[in-house]
Amino acid sequence: MDGIHLLVVNLSRFQFALTALYHFMFVPLTLGLTFILAAMETAYVITGKEIYKEMTQFWGKLFGVNFAIGVATGLTMEFEFGTNWSMYSRFFGDIFGTPLAIEGLMAFFMESTFIGLMFFGWDRLSRGAHLAITYLVALGSNISALWILVANACMNMPAGAHFDPETMRLTSTSFVALVFNPDAQAKAVHTSVAGFVTASMFVMGISAFYLLRKQHREFAARSFRMAALFGIISTIAVITLGDVLGRLDYMHQPTKVAAMEGLWETSKPPYEPWILFGIPDDKKQTNYLEVGIPFVLTPLLTHDFTTPIPGVKELKNQAVPRIESGIKAVAALKRYGEGHRQVDLDIFKAHQKDMGYGFLASQYAPDQDIAKITSEYKSTIIEKTKNDIVPNVFVTFWAFRIMVFLAIYFFVIFAMGSYVSLKRQIEKNRLFLKIITWSIPLPFIASEFGWITAEVGRQPWSVYEILPTVVSSSTHSAGYMVFSLIGFLLFYSVFIVVEFYLMFKFARLGPVKYQDKDSLSKKVFTYQEGWGD
Repeated sequence: MDGIHLLVVNLSRFQFALTALYHFMFVPLTLGLTFILAAMETAYVITGKEIYKEMTQFWGKLFGVNFAIGVATGLTMEFEFGTNWSMYSRFFGDIFGTPLAIEGLMAFFMESTFIGLMFFGWDRLSRGAHLAITYLVALGSNISALWILVANACMNMPAGAHFDPETMRLTSTSFVALVFNPDAQAKAVHTSVAGFVTASMFVMGISAFYLLRKQHREFAARSFRMAALFGIISTIAVITLGDVLGRLDYMHQPTKVAAMEGLWETSKPPYEPWILFGIPDDKKQTNYLEVGIPFVLTPLLTHDFTTPIPGVKELKNQAVPRIESGIKAVAALKRYGEGHRQVDLDIFKAHQKDMGYGFLASQYAPDQDIAKITSEYKSTIIEKTKNDIVPNVFVTFWAFRIMVFLAIYFFVIFAMGSYVSLKRQIEKNRLFLKIITWSIPLPFIASEFGWITAEVGRQPWSVYEILPTVVSSSTHSAGYMVFSLIGFLLFYSVFIVVEFYLMFKFARLGPVKYQDKDSLSKKVFTYQEGWGD
């Protein structure tokens, strides 16, 4: 293992976080808008009404802009694993690479093939054939997300993998276990329906903008209604699946849960409150200005009223014997690599489950060599290491709450939107339309904070309890990392500017069919007759 350069590690983390968050600005809209397009086109095929075709084509144009830029921002991320995270790629690549390869060969090419037919096949394919193409694009987009999340889930809950001391790699033992990892299945559906929420708010917001300006009223009203109904169902699903993921984290990643909940001391069931507001202090291990709802946290996570939830302080103490065991495992692994003695292999296997804690402790060892840890310094190294096993509580705590509060807000907005649209009262509620228009960015923000919760909450591990982030990076110079970071920042900022420019341009223009007729439609369109059926 090469030396650990903390500045390089932190710059690598920041660069990957930046590129991932940039990329994930585009992903949710792609995932959700494809199925909204499929629903609109289904209405067109069933009813034969041209307005549904116009809706599909207009929202499809905005989808195309988002899809193209999203692909461009996503491709560079996969190369970053090799350039900036070579130790991670060497150690975990046999597992991580398989679902990514399948995603490229299966889902990405499926999307790329059919998306052209979707855009240019309106006059060349039958209605049924074109509808099938649209569903295949939607399916391909979400299958793509599935395979990426299969790879990500194995970082959070390793499954179907075994460490080989001969090759110093994780090797696959069960492809089925990898694919059907509970974390992968729950996270894939949660991410997809979060995309549905994002797309629903996007369509509702732009439709509300048209209705405020009394433009494209029939088009906007129908789009608004469909998006509101789609959104309320999706929000219920995303909240339900969020509970499933929280339960999985409670069972498999207790440090993440303790950070998410700002739980420093082990909980006292059943009273333990769910904290609505608080300011966690990582150094002093306490919360300031805490406001909570009693009797909520225990049943929320444990699904009973008696099981205590371990807090940060207890989890740190529980880690001490695992750190000691991990130091023995890594020291034995190093000796085995040098001499291939059976006795060293036996010692390693006896402590293998704690190997990751030994890697985590190696950063504090003399010359970062675990074999040089002496009894004189061992307790100090263990003390430092145990303080590293919990993620940044302040960031994880607030990222989680922002996501949750926004999900509740979306439920209220979509419920109200569904009600007023079904009651034919949309245009009577101008304040509500303004609120929806200004709410367009909020699902994107919620998705970003969801990923911050998941990824910051997994720290200090790149592969949970097996490979620490601190030993996963490449050995670049700090200057190289700063230069590449600035380059990526500028590169991705250009994409964001292009996305916003094109989206605003096409959204302001509106559907082509109505651009020349809009002034006439204002005079002849009546609220009840136009879109009541």
